[in-house]
Amino acid sequence: MSKERIKQLIERRTDQDGLTETGIQGVRLFRATEAIPCVPAVYEPSVVAIVSGSKEAVLDDHRYIYDDSQYLCCPMSMPVKAGTPAASIDDPLYGVFISLSQRVMTELALEMENVGGALPTVKGGLRAQGIRLAKWDAGFSDALLRLLMLEANPMDAAVLGDARLRELYYAILQGEAGKFARQAFGAGNAIARSIAHVSSHLDAPISIDDMASRAGMSRAVFHRKFKQVTTMAPIQFVKSMRLNNAAMKIAAGMTVNEAAIDVGYISPSQFSREFKRMYGQSPRQWSSGHQVAIGSA
Repeated sequence: MSKERIKQLIERRTDQDGLTETGIQGVRLFRATEAIPCVPAVYEPSVVAIVSGSKEAVLDDHRYIYDDSQYLCCPMSMPVKAGTPAASIDDPLYGVFISLSQRVMTELALEMENVGGALPTVKGGLRAQGIRLAKWDAGFSDALLRLLMLEANPMDAAVLGDARLRELYYAILQGEAGKFARQAFGAGNAIARSIAHVSSHLDAPISIDDMASRAGMSRAVFHRKFKQVTTMAPIQFVKSMRLNNAAMKIAAGMTVNEAAIDVGYISPSQFSREFKRMYGQSPRQWSSGHQVAIGSA
């Protein structure tokens, strides 16, 4: 019942394809009525919930297809390919994109631990593959509905938005992806903190030694643990983050040279070479025929 009411709210609020702001910070609705193939994107810490149709994300050749039976939880910035290959006018996609606040999620994870909800120790630390699908449960559905219902009244959204968003975060941490998310946002996860640093400093030089030092690990240990979490080696991850961000910027209208500089490339020829190796097209060829996948912002 909650899910059907959520769908009705989204249908009434979205009158065109793409993302629609709700007036609640970090919460956006989206609609797609035409197929969009999977293209490079970067998922920042977020949850993506579908109430009609299906969506697809690919992380390092691992394919995740999700619909109204499962939502996607991505607690760390991840370079993915994302799209809506099955969307059509007859079978539209409707969903919600919820940014996850590092501060609030960490506070909740620590509060849960302090009241006796400590996670079991897992040898080797966080073992995940960057994103996880989780079953819609009653707690998640009810919290999401209560949050979206605020949109009808700007005063309600302004006064109650943060509290309702916190309630939804708590439902996520209590749900099927809860252990995964709590490991990512917990105070002890140096890999997640390293990923957050990379995501916010793509335009600066990034070395694996510096990433390992920030995590308080030797290069060898950091490399092994980083690959456990992301399925990618650190240098592959950084390159994917840079090139995916550049592909999104180019698709959004930025010039090739501006996009290259914006993600930390000094040499235009190196950027073009690595871009073509990753995507099979030169940056200029790419700019003429692609659009950013819904929910990749």
